[in-house]
Amino acid sequence: MTLEELWRLFPITLKKHDGLWSLYYEDMENQLQKSLKNNRIISINHIGSTAIQGISAKPIIDILIETDTPKSIKDIAKILEKDGFTVMNETKDRISLNFGYTENGFAEKVYHVHLRLINDNDELYFRDYMNEFPECAKQYEKLKKALSKKYKYNRDAYTAAKSEFIAEFTAKAKKCYQGRYTV
Repeated sequence: MTLEELWRLFPITLKKHDGLWSLYYEDMENQLQKSLKNNRIISINHIGSTAIQGISAKPIIDILIETDTPKSIKDIAKILEKDGFTVMNETKDRISLNFGYTENGFAEKVYHVHLRLINDNDELYFRDYMNEFPECAKQYEKLKKALSKKYKYNRDAYTAAKSEFIAEFTAKAKKCYQGRYTV
């Protein structure tokens, strides 16, 4: 499939916040803990908009797994691939995988797992700030809604258009919660 065909099959669609998202995260975290029990996991966390209370989001559960070496990232990715995940993106120190994308569109439960080195975790700061300051979360939701209409079939443009907002509030969060997630 071309990228455009994929975007048509998997459009940007926001859903009202759903309390089940945290349960979906917990279920997957438990599965990941079992699958990865012999690996060097520093932490597993729910990130992304489904981890922000009260705002609309794409119904995709984002999970951040931190480990301590690039080799550990690759080892974990291999295990996740055997468990049905697909590598979406890979760089030297990061691998992103997905689960729940089918040839007919999204499955009932969809996950993105982000494998990172320890302390590569800005999303945790952003999540916490949005949850502590709901007025900022509502601004973020408003932006996401506008962008989801404009970029319904262009995931890359949608993500890029949010980056300035995310960078601004992540910087505020890191100042506010200095060292909260530094190991």
